[in-house]
Amino acid sequence: MIVVAGEALIDLVPRGTGALADLKPALGGGPYNTAVALGRLGSPTAFCSRTSRDAFGEALLDGLRRAGVDVSGVQRGSEPTTLAVATVGTDGSAAYSFYVDGTADRLFTAPAALPAETRAVSFGTCSLVLEPGASAYEKLLRAAAAEGVFTALDPNIRAGLIADPDAYRARFRSWLPSVSLLKLSEEDARWLGGTPREWLAEGPAAVVITHGGDGLTALTPDGAEHSVPGEKVTVVDTIGAGDTVNAALLHGLAVRDALSREALAGLGSAGWTALLRFAARAAAITCSRPGAEPPYASEVGEP
Repeated sequence: MIVVAGEALIDLVPRGTGALADLKPALGGGPYNTAVALGRLGSPTAFCSRTSRDAFGEALLDGLRRAGVDVSGVQRGSEPTTLAVATVGTDGSAAYSFYVDGTADRLFTAPAALPAETRAVSFGTCSLVLEPGASAYEKLLRAAAAEGVFTALDPNIRAGLIADPDAYRARFRSWLPSVSLLKLSEEDARWLGGTPREWLAEGPAAVVITHGGDGLTALTPDGAEHSVPGEKVTVVDTIGAGDTVNAALLHGLAVRDALSREALAGLGSAGWTALLRFAARAAAITCSRPGAEPPYASEVGEP
C-alpha cells in the first residue's frame, strides 16, 4: 500500500475570464490529487489526513472512495473545508489564493502507526506549511523514514501561504535526510534555492525536476542525469499535473518493486527513461482536460 499524507480541499475554478468569473467547486489539494491518481492507476492506496464533516468534506471522501482509495484512517472534524481559488492564465497555468483559517485539515495529528502493509508514504504542499498540522506531518515523515519506509516529497510551493520564506527553506533542508524521492517543479526549485546536486548530498536517493511541457529530469547521487521530453497535448489547464507526476512515479516504482533506496540506485538509464516517459504521458492527459482529472490505467498504458 502507498499512503498519501496531506490536505484535501476544494478548488474554486473559474469558468471564464475576469475577476468575477463564475467559480466551479472541484475536489483538490496536492496530496488528495496524488491519492486519486494512484487509485486510478491501480495502486493500493490509503489517504492520511483530516477532513471536515461538512458537505465538501463528504464529497472529498466520496471522490477518494470512487478511486478505490482507503479512507479508514482519515480523521474528521467539525471545522470547515479549506478553499483554494484558482486563476488560470492564458497558457493554462494555474495560480491560487487560499482560505485556510480555522479549517479542518490544519488540525491533523500524527497517527500512532502507519498501516502494516505500507510500502511508501507521500507528502507535500500546504500540509507542510500550515501549523499545527505541519509539525504533525513532519513527525510522520521522520518516523516513517526512521522505520525504513520509502518516502516521497513534493514541496509544491504556495508562496502566499509561507509567512517566513527563509525559515521554510531551512525547514525544507532539514527534511531531506528523511526523503527517499524528491520531486519538484523548476519554479519550486528556483524559489527554494540550492541545486538538485546539493539536495542529493543531503539525503534523497533521487531528485526529479519537472519542466512543464518540456518534460522531466531525474538526477541520482552517482552523477547520472536522465531526461525525457514532454508529451505534446492541447493544454486546457495544468491543475493536478504535478500531482499526477507524483502518482505516476510512485506507481511505476511499485510495479517495478523499486520502492527502496537500493532499488532506485539500480534502476539504470532504461528504467528511469521508461518511468519518466510514463509520468510525462500521465501528466499530459491530466493537462488535456479541465481541473485535476488524472488518467485511469486504461488511458495511460503500462509504466
